[in-house]
Amino acid sequence: MGTSTRRSRRLMALAAVAALTTGLLAGCSKDSDNSSSNDSGGNSKGKTTLTIGTFGVFGYKQAGLYDEYMKLHPNISIKENVTTRTDVYWPKVLTRLQAGSGTDDIQAIEVGNITEAVQTQGSKFVDLGKEVDKSQWLDWKNAQATTKDGKLIGLGTDVGPMAICYRKDLFKKAGLETDRTKLAAQWKGDWAKYVDVGKQYMKKAPSGTKFVDSASSVYNAALGGASERYYDKSSGQVVWDKSDGVKKAWDVAMSVATSNMSAKLKQFDKPWDQGYANGTFATVACPAWMIGYIEQKSGDSGKGNWDVAAAPTASNWGGSFLGVPTAGKHQKEAIALAKWLTAPEQQAKVFAKQASFPSTPSAYPTLKPAADTTAYFSNAPLTQIFADSAKTIPSQYFGIKDQPINTAITDVGILQVEQKGKSPSQGWDAAKNEIKDVLGQ
Repeated sequence: MGTSTRRSRRLMALAAVAALTTGLLAGCSKDSDNSSSNDSGGNSKGKTTLTIGTFGVFGYKQAGLYDEYMKLHPNISIKENVTTRTDVYWPKVLTRLQAGSGTDDIQAIEVGNITEAVQTQGSKFVDLGKEVDKSQWLDWKNAQATTKDGKLIGLGTDVGPMAICYRKDLFKKAGLETDRTKLAAQWKGDWAKYVDVGKQYMKKAPSGTKFVDSASSVYNAALGGASERYYDKSSGQVVWDKSDGVKKAWDVAMSVATSNMSAKLKQFDKPWDQGYANGTFATVACPAWMIGYIEQKSGDSGKGNWDVAAAPTASNWGGSFLGVPTAGKHQKEAIALAKWLTAPEQQAKVFAKQASFPSTPSAYPTLKPAADTTAYFSNAPLTQIFADSAKTIPSQYFGIKDQPINTAITDVGILQVEQKGKSPSQGWDAAKNEIKDVLGQ
């Protein structure tokens, strides 16, 4: 999930799932800031202390990776500086990068900030492309962290490949297909086909239920698979109102917003959580990290009723990177640690702990979801579904104001139509005016 220095309210709520989701989504719950300036150096025992700055829960400590690395390297001590909220974390990182001091030896970079880091701070990071075999990572993941002159400033941690999580018990009551493979075939290739299934669902929808949680979630899922978002990759210019990806995602969201198929719930707000518990919506676009969240919020009543099918198109929501600032005092040691933490073997261990989906394809055959999670989702082949999506997600270009623009569209434009009864054109105009403010126009 992306973030920027101007956090959306929707994404800030994601902190409630920090322990269940990827580090990229976790950093948003409180204003507390446990980070400190770089204190790397020798400690009293003669060890080299490496600091790693993160936001939220990346899972390295929880999966025991720091302890494991220190056992393998007795001369290294690791200190993690965690800032809970990304909108607090990233501005501080920028200040320290620009000052050329105070950075951690390793700095995490969220996907919503990677373009800013690439475009404005490329010279402040070590070129990790010279230190690793880049083929270990998904091509599109590497592309996000690569400068115009080919410098790789961050090694990929997790990604958020998308699927459709659905209540097969509700589908059965509505007279719809419940087999995940046949269902995926019905909407394959086009999110508009997914909406068509929603129209069929609403004809015989079980009392008190809707097809989907919100129009905004459909918008984000559809946009997550588009090759063009809000900026032109070649020029770096804002093209949100001309983007084919935005137009298609907007149109499918409007089909939902102007129908009766949406529960009109804001993701990660309390009513949305209650919607899971009460079974009030039949489908939700779910990245891999949301699996644990659904299991927790739906509770015992959802066990065996939830299933997972491939999404209409390969789509991504989220992701982070580890970079090594050139201002760090122990670059050689920091590079070695960053390489180890993001290696396929370690990414698989983090997945096993908290379902953060690896950006290293060679790890996919080894991934094993918890047995109770697999059973909860009707024994769906979770790893295969998310891996197939991850391998075919297009490379997306994120602009510096990408997230504020996205928030303007979802929290202003789409909301005007879905919750206030405005027309699609009125919603578009509302988003446009908000985006002008975001861009200072």
